[in-house]
Amino acid sequence: MKTVKQVVIMDDGGGNEIPDDPRILDYETLLADAEPVEFHVEDEYRAASMCYTSGTTGNPKGVVYSHRSTWLHTMGVMAPNAFGLGIRDVAMPVVPMFHANAWGIAQAAPASGASLVMPGALMQPEAIAKLIIDEGVTFTAGVPTIWQGVLPHLAGKPHKLRDIGCGGSAVPKALSEAYREQVGIPILQAWGMTETHPVASSGVLPNRYEDADDETKATQRARAGIPFLGVEARIVDADTLEPQPWDDKATGELQVRGPWCAKDYYNPDAGVELTTDDGWMKTGDVAAMDEFGSIRIADRTKDLIKSGGEWISSVDLENAIMSHPKVKEAAVIGIPHPKWDERPLACVVTKEGETVTEEEILEHLKPLVAKWWMPEAVEFIDEVPKTSVGKFSKKDLRTKFAEYSLPS
Repeated sequence: MKTVKQVVIMDDGGGNEIPDDPRILDYETLLADAEPVEFHVEDEYRAASMCYTSGTTGNPKGVVYSHRSTWLHTMGVMAPNAFGLGIRDVAMPVVPMFHANAWGIAQAAPASGASLVMPGALMQPEAIAKLIIDEGVTFTAGVPTIWQGVLPHLAGKPHKLRDIGCGGSAVPKALSEAYREQVGIPILQAWGMTETHPVASSGVLPNRYEDADDETKATQRARAGIPFLGVEARIVDADTLEPQPWDDKATGELQVRGPWCAKDYYNPDAGVELTTDDGWMKTGDVAAMDEFGSIRIADRTKDLIKSGGEWISSVDLENAIMSHPKVKEAAVIGIPHPKWDERPLACVVTKEGETVTEEEILEHLKPLVAKWWMPEAVEFIDEVPKTSVGKFSKKDLRTKFAEYSLPS
């Protein structure tokens, strides 16, 4: 790399010596030699940092955060309806800081006086569970694939967790319930994107569900929940921008606006626009909202499957498949069909040591989804491809199965 002059490295605990090379700098040595400085921002609207989207449906796009937006987002995630971090907490983001600034936890923890645990190289499920127990972690957050791996190492063990935040992709209801039953607390679903700094809402259970049965509570926890103070949300027809009713049935593109929502991208590809003419940010998510303003994500716009003129939610279908006790992961993509335009193809990963057939999967789905939602085929794969931050990369699955042909 011709433009790189120096590289700062961190010791990963492996006892490796720092090479004697003026181009290579040791992080700890730099800290030890540095003098404290007073940090003051003259212009709060200036850029503070930039993160890139994970590129699950296209090229990664740069999002610039200002000092002001970072401060306001930090205040937002510290609130009780969000992560509720305080001086007695021990917070551990299982999210790299290059990805939307570790969901704001890296700022909210020091802002609130909470202790901060950074897992660093210890990103394997067993090591994460050990850190949670040994460090007395009270709040942690990561993507669903992380918590799927951690569950067997944390189940039945003593811990101090009060909340496990989860986002990046839809949280399977079965996974949240497994944590409630085996760890003692369900997963707290949060919603957002790199473009919303990234957290914009959370599924904290409202008091009106206090006396509800477990199934009702589990369904509510699976929602994206109520937007934080300062964030507005609406659902509209993506083409006409006509508002859709908040009846939890009608769906439309979810759009948001607020002081920490981006207005545009940094040097975007030609034709890529983030906001509408009236200032609302286009999320690319398809959602419904209930009468209280609680958001239910139905799917990503590009992941919806249109079959015979009707829409199929890949997210709902994936959650139904992953409720099978022998299934570890499932991702659903649309495959061209000569009669119905598209039909769902289920890509399934079984749990270690288990075997399951296509017929068993389809039989499991019969009472859970509409007949016309049933996958046209089931493909068993070793692993669902992931992005650098652990999200399902469906564009890789579409490439993998680009030549896949379904019977007419």
